[in-house]
Amino acid sequence: MLTTTLSDFRKDIKKYLDSVTRNYETLIINRGKDSGVVIISLDEYNSLSATQHELSSKLNEARLDSAIEKLKKGQSFEKNLVEE
Repeated sequence: MLTTTLSDFRKDIKKYLDSVTRNYETLIINRGKDSGVVIISLDEYNSLSATQHELSSKLNEARLDSAIEKLKKGQSFEKNLVEE
């Protein structure tokens, strides 16, 4: 996780954004007392959004937990996907 001030971010915006996208860093820009901004890569954002969607209902969450338990116990099986 990177932390910087707004003025330092302005000076080296390309460097900071490159680090966020290349290294999947999280950048926190402090803007004063108890105020700030978080910058993450688009890939990271999409991943967080997908996770939030998958856990958005109790039914989905229970299904995922069940699948994880089956994997841990070796009760899973491989299934071929149909390609179009």
